[in-house]
Amino acid sequence: MADEMVLRAQQFVNTTYGNGATLGISKLEENGQTSWTVMYALTRALQYEMGITALSDSFGPTTLATIGEKYGKLDETTVPSANFCRILQSALYCKGYDGGDIDGKYNDRVKAAVAKLHQDMGVGSTYPGSALWPKTAKGLFNMDAYVTVSNGSGTIRSVQQWLNGKYVLRKDYYVIPCDGHHSRDVAKSMLFAIQYELGMADGVANGVFGPGTKSGLKDHTVASGSTGVWVQLFSAGMVLNQRPVSFTSTFSSALSGATSDFQSFVKLPVTGKGDFSTWASLLVSYGDQDRSGQACDGVTKITTARAQALKAAGITYVGRYLTNPIPNDTQLPEKAIQPGELKTIADNGLRCFPIYQTFGRDATGFNYAAGRAAGAAAVNAALDHGFRSGTRIFFAVDFDALDYQVTDSVLPHFKGIQDALGDDGGRFEIGVYGPRNVCMRVSEAGHSTASFVSDMSSGFSGNFGYPLPADWAYDQVVTRSIGSGTGAIEIDVDVASGRDTGQGSFDAPRTAGPDVRYDGGYLTALHDDLGKYMRSIGFADDGGTGADARLFTHTECFETIMANDQQTTQLSNAYDMRKALIQTSAYWEMRHYDLIDQGVDHQVASYHLNGIGIVKDSSTGIAQISGDVGIRAWNHCIDKGFVTGKVLDPTKDADIWERWQQLNGDNAFSMRTVPLVHLWGVDGKPGGGNPPGGETTLRSMRLDYTENEIFQILRRYQGWGDQAEADAGKRMAIYQIFEKYNSIMRQLAG
Repeated sequence: MADEMVLRAQQFVNTTYGNGATLGISKLEENGQTSWTVMYALTRALQYEMGITALSDSFGPTTLATIGEKYGKLDETTVPSANFCRILQSALYCKGYDGGDIDGKYNDRVKAAVAKLHQDMGVGSTYPGSALWPKTAKGLFNMDAYVTVSNGSGTIRSVQQWLNGKYVLRKDYYVIPCDGHHSRDVAKSMLFAIQYELGMADGVANGVFGPGTKSGLKDHTVASGSTGVWVQLFSAGMVLNQRPVSFTSTFSSALSGATSDFQSFVKLPVTGKGDFSTWASLLVSYGDQDRSGQACDGVTKITTARAQALKAAGITYVGRYLTNPIPNDTQLPEKAIQPGELKTIADNGLRCFPIYQTFGRDATGFNYAAGRAAGAAAVNAALDHGFRSGTRIFFAVDFDALDYQVTDSVLPHFKGIQDALGDDGGRFEIGVYGPRNVCMRVSEAGHSTASFVSDMSSGFSGNFGYPLPADWAYDQVVTRSIGSGTGAIEIDVDVASGRDTGQGSFDAPRTAGPDVRYDGGYLTALHDDLGKYMRSIGFADDGGTGADARLFTHTECFETIMANDQQTTQLSNAYDMRKALIQTSAYWEMRHYDLIDQGVDHQVASYHLNGIGIVKDSSTGIAQISGDVGIRAWNHCIDKGFVTGKVLDPTKDADIWERWQQLNGDNAFSMRTVPLVHLWGVDGKPGGGNPPGGETTLRSMRLDYTENEIFQILRRYQGWGDQAEADAGKRMAIYQIFEKYNSIMRQLAG
């Protein structure tokens, strides 16, 4: 909703500062809405009026110091100019306070607004009167709220105001929001407060949970009967962790009971006292890193000697990765579960919980289609290793996902995972690994049943200021080396809640042999799974209507691919290639064939048959392969001895036309060419001309390609660039669906 006075503030900035040119910014949109963009512009304007030449969006040390040095405080006696005052008035309006008429006068309305601002900040007693001081001016020029917003807690707001009022005069403490919500800034202010009460001097206190803070807290246990500031700080920590207590200076029986409940929840010894371990769990995500855990996760194979070392350390549950996306990983060669490892785990009385992780180091790797692929891939890998129905697979979000990224990327990704595991029949449960906020939001959306919390990453935005999720199963707290000799192993220690207990017995691993002919009894299931996925990404079974209409239905494409199953099986065996690679590329391309493709095909025919037009080549046929690509792929594979045939010249019209006609009119030939394009892609597509500098060479084609290698093959089939990357991500789910049923066929053929 537009605010008239915010609109006037935007107009003031644009009119006074050359539509932003004077401030080094673009013209503000005059929409009457407060935003960081507006606050940054006002900050720059303030700096400009104070004579600062290096303007910045940040209200940093230079801006803060300049106010103090030039004016001491800002009021009707010190504000140097009318425009300077208008900037303050504009900022007040952007914060929801009455800034007068933006008339350049520090009048009674402005004074009352400043006094109300200080009261809301909790610093009214520290800064009585109506003058802005450097730190409260800094608090004015940002988007922090000093009243409860979005269902904020009044109790949390009282903690925020208390912290501001008590510590704002300390050198490195700045005004924090008083909006009733815990946050990174609030969490850091708590650590500053702890350090100040421990007697740390300005410049020594740093808001970090370091050795001095830990040592000091060990001497400040609070318990029933305790009173004073340490109880206030402890109860504040409980409030900020959403425990049902009052903010108080007296350690009552009610606070003791709530403390016991919290200790039980986070799996600490239940004492009802605010001891060091409890302080640590309240103040920092990883808590007391000297505590032991009943679980661990790691990237090292569990041998008999290592299993014995884990048991001696009190470990029962071991988290291991289902796959390693990096081929021939020399740094982490044992990251994925190794042959025979699960049997060793079971034989030694341990239990294993599986983790699925690809690269996923930023939001770009997370979306609905990628989630569908991840879910299907995890199911296939879990079955390959021998995990039984009922196992919970923890899917990793191993980056500092901001809240909007959780909304835009992570939640759709987990919806894809949920749909994939649902289509599989619900054999496996879904867990989420990630920062606290990620785990809570995925769980609240109904996409997971338990959380594995990456609490070691205490600086993550999604951990700082968030409580431990209610559904936590494992809490990752510290990396530690245990054992010796052949039993030595480095692990991430995880506290276990008992919500997940992994698996202690396993089926025999599935064989990874060559593919076999398809059993007709599973055709309907495969047909339906593919159709569900394609519908989920916008492809109607009937091909659709309108501008996005496709010429072939799902069933037509499926039946065409499967009609060539005997040839596809023979080719996959001959080239040591998974059938799913051939099936995926052909099915995807045929599903995309539309009127535009058909029109271009007609232009190619007109060029070669009638000499009309200039279009001499196009991607054609069910596998959408151009004459040029078909020639180069065949030539390459003839040269390598994969096939025999006629070598053609991709620069000659007659040769292009010959290969184009084969690809356009002969479905079996098109299907036979698909694996040759893949083999050409493995070797970097020599002569292919893209990307600039050429493609890299992959490992020779083999049945144990990693997901990353599969992705590369599928992407190279289409080409390179953003669209090819995005489409390859979508095709990964198709690959996993085909592979799911191909693996069933292999087991049946056993």
